[in-house]
Amino acid sequence: MGLIQNVLAVIVVLGLLITFHEFGHFWVARRCGVKVLRFSVGFGKPLWSRFDRHGTEFAVAAIPLGGYVKMLDEREGPVPADEQHLAFNHKTVWQRIAIVAAGPVANFLLALVAYWALFVAGTTAVAPVVGEVAPDSPAAQGGLRSGQEITAIEGQAVRSWEDVNLELVSRIGASGVLEVAARAEASSVPRSYQLPVQDFMVRQDPPRPLQTLGVSPWRPSVPPVIDRLAEGEPAAAAGLQSGDRVLAVGGQAVDTWSAFVERVQASPGETLEVEVERNGETLSLAITPRDREQADGGSVGYIGAGVASVSWPEEYLRDIRYGPLVALGQAAQRTGDMTLLTLDAIRKMLMGLISPSNLSGPITIAQIAGDSARSGLESFVSFLAYLSISLGVLNLLPIPVLDGGHLLYYVVEVVRGRPVSERAQAFGLRIGVALVGTLMLMALYFDLMRLW
Repeated sequence: MGLIQNVLAVIVVLGLLITFHEFGHFWVARRCGVKVLRFSVGFGKPLWSRFDRHGTEFAVAAIPLGGYVKMLDEREGPVPADEQHLAFNHKTVWQRIAIVAAGPVANFLLALVAYWALFVAGTTAVAPVVGEVAPDSPAAQGGLRSGQEITAIEGQAVRSWEDVNLELVSRIGASGVLEVAARAEASSVPRSYQLPVQDFMVRQDPPRPLQTLGVSPWRPSVPPVIDRLAEGEPAAAAGLQSGDRVLAVGGQAVDTWSAFVERVQASPGETLEVEVERNGETLSLAITPRDREQADGGSVGYIGAGVASVSWPEEYLRDIRYGPLVALGQAAQRTGDMTLLTLDAIRKMLMGLISPSNLSGPITIAQIAGDSARSGLESFVSFLAYLSISLGVLNLLPIPVLDGGHLLYYVVEVVRGRPVSERAQAFGLRIGVALVGTLMLMALYFDLMRLW
């Protein structure tokens, strides 16, 4: 079921993003007087199609992960003399720039609308309250303490752990001190703390900003009550049931879910005597956690049991909601921030500060799309907005075969006063295909490595 949900989620996400991207090209092409021959959602053989009064074929094709807009163009086939004024290659360079740029711009507009809808509808975020501070960590050296709420990173206000993580990720590679403002629970006035960092999160896979600083988010105490059980895993096989409350493991009492997890993870292959309370009775079960490999090559015990959810105290939640006009400004700022963050990540990957193993391909995108869909509409829309920005940024990279490569040719044409030669464009196309193909293979390889 999870695999099916992931596949459906990624089809919906990529289908929507690519369709919106191609609609940007289509809408501007029409207004520049270019005849559009086909607008296809998906690749391959059309499953459905119809023609409008302009002679454009709108089609839904068999392979849903993609789409394209085909325009009248003498470079792709003969054009009748009475229609040459409708061909793409006969338009001015500024019209061609507008048509090509419209696709990525459409993705940024989609992200803007998505963020605007989230801010108007309102979101509930967990306040960035520090739970634990690891000894001798940068946070401890800087003076951060448990119970403080982080209010700003390097002067940028933060209201949630998502804000904190975004600000920290944007500072990968930093050395020196990281300025963090935080306030105690009983105080409304934040203090500034200087956290020493050196090559902050360089080449981490994946980046772990909070762990690197030595900070753990505050979480409510979670009692060790079983909620979900995975079929075929040790917990279900041993007779554990939903609603069971774990009392002790190996004769040692446990009163929190984290304590229970620690005991299980530390005992792969070891049979544990687990005492549980069920319907007022105490039962003893023998459970043998199986080995589960970690990304770093180690292994931990795993039994396939999930915990019952608990409610967060109201004082630890932040309601983020704006009026329609203010939300528009906030959405524009978030879209701009995420765009700059994506560009900065690409720059740092080229500099070697971010490991290329952080590249994500279709498998990882499908997993995240499925997880966000299961987490609720708010999470799904937020992921959709971020992926739309990523698609827009990537398409603007000056690589032949991408929109950014075509824009590069047109900028050169503006400067030189004449188009780039067909021979140069063909050579650039081969380079572009090689680069994009290499990136796709790398992303797929790292996807498979994460699965294994």
